[in-house]
Amino acid sequence: MGLTNNDIMKKLRVAHKLRDTDIVEILNLVDFKVTTSELGAIFRRENHPKYMECGDQFLRNFLNGLVIHLRGPMPTKKK
Repeated sequence: MGLTNNDIMKKLRVAHKLRDTDIVEILNLVDFKVTTSELGAIFRRENHPKYMECGDQFLRNFLNGLVIHLRGPMPTKKK
């Protein structure tokens, strides 16, 4: 079986050494509001009662925010 969005989030979290507060800040860069308790639900095991599946929109916004976090905001284009 392939990787789920939750697996991808877990791997990115470890690879970039991110804490929950870092992930919340990264998502705030793209105006996507999330709480630390929601993050905890995403990082739980699938058989846990409070497990929450990471949706495509959540992962997409996280990746867009991660790009801004690592590279900085896009410069404005000159006319």
